[in-house]
Amino acid sequence: MAASVTFRSREDYRKQFELEVARKAGLAPAELDEDGNEINPHIPQYMSSAPWYLNALRPTLKHQRKWKSDPNYTKSWYDRGAKTFHADKYRKGACENCGAMTHDTKSCVERPRKLRAKWTGKNIAPDEKIETIELDYDGKRDRWNGYDPASYKDVIQMYESRDEARNNYLKEQQLKNLEEKNGNEDGVSDGSLRVDEAKVDESKQMEFAKVEKRVRTTGGGSTGTVRNLRIREDTAKYLLNLDVNSAHYDPKTHSMREDPLPDIDPDEKFYPGDNCIRVSGQALEFEQLNIHSREAFEKTGHDVHMQAAPSQAELLYKNFNANKQKLKSETKDKIMEKYGNAAADELLPRELLLGQSERKVEYDRAGRIVKGQETTSIPRSKYEEDVCISNHTSVWGSWWKDHKWGYKCCQQTFTNSFCTGGADIFC
Repeated sequence: MAASVTFRSREDYRKQFELEVARKAGLAPAELDEDGNEINPHIPQYMSSAPWYLNALRPTLKHQRKWKSDPNYTKSWYDRGAKTFHADKYRKGACENCGAMTHDTKSCVERPRKLRAKWTGKNIAPDEKIETIELDYDGKRDRWNGYDPASYKDVIQMYESRDEARNNYLKEQQLKNLEEKNGNEDGVSDGSLRVDEAKVDESKQMEFAKVEKRVRTTGGGSTGTVRNLRIREDTAKYLLNLDVNSAHYDPKTHSMREDPLPDIDPDEKFYPGDNCIRVSGQALEFEQLNIHSREAFEKTGHDVHMQAAPSQAELLYKNFNANKQKLKSETKDKIMEKYGNAAADELLPRELLLGQSERKVEYDRAGRIVKGQETTSIPRSKYEEDVCISNHTSVWGSWWKDHKWGYKCCQQTFTNSFCTGGADIFC
């Protein structure tokens, strides 16, 4: 959260990053602004860094506050339905329909009279209160400007009274059913009825996890219901270790980052601390994405900020992983193509599987067969093969052209011709 842009080395960046991580984990004290107030370490850097033209010497958040205000702007609204003066006779220049001076006949919103006030001089309407209000940018676009939140109390009271009447009716029906059930039995006392009423009210005790609190809404705030997800039978995290020097508990965020009981067996721990969540699951992937953004800026110069442009940073990280896997697979294929893969589950060729025998063959140091190859080999064909005649270096049928067979060495198509080498080719 540097106040101004200055040159810093890689070591300074590393130290600053470690300090920010420690502050977010609660291991280091938070940074203070020029007024001595603590700065939330989770505020992104692009929001906490002051512009260069403010010449801020210390970290501050004043540039995020509205420090320029126009005194001419107001937050008030029109006084609806207010009247100023009520005349008792028609005045010259007033509305011919109702007799008010604040509008003309064309702009009158009252029902057109059969006999207008100009001719009768009776039932003159009072003058409306006309105001000129200058609103700022937000005031002109505030859809709730001029709304009175107190008027919503009637709606709340109506629904509360409806719910109360419904609960009373259900309670009376349950008590009536219990009385009918126990009506045939003698000895029904007031004590048993009180027991039955207690049974009826047990349904309300099921809402032990229901907490009423103020919830901010666009309408200015209303009472909502927020459920606490912790089961009340479980021990609270701040009661696991009552030592004042143990893990710090923040009552505002209900978080305890460190392990309150570090000496206990991990298999028997009920709560290992919030930091274990920060190094697992998607939190670890998010940390790797931040590291990739910094390394991309240091190595390749890609100025991609994780908080300012998260989609661009994630796309860059995704492309980097894809190219890395592609390069890794290409390198692996080249190595396997060059050296083979002894770990692959490839089947041996059929020649090797069926060509095994118990025959013993001995070789000398030069690699020549000494013993074991006395058996004559079976000829491949009854005709002579690879026999070149008439000075030819290739056999008949090694060349084909214009539906005729010939010799490849001299390209002649006569069977008993004498080979002349390449002389006939160029003729």
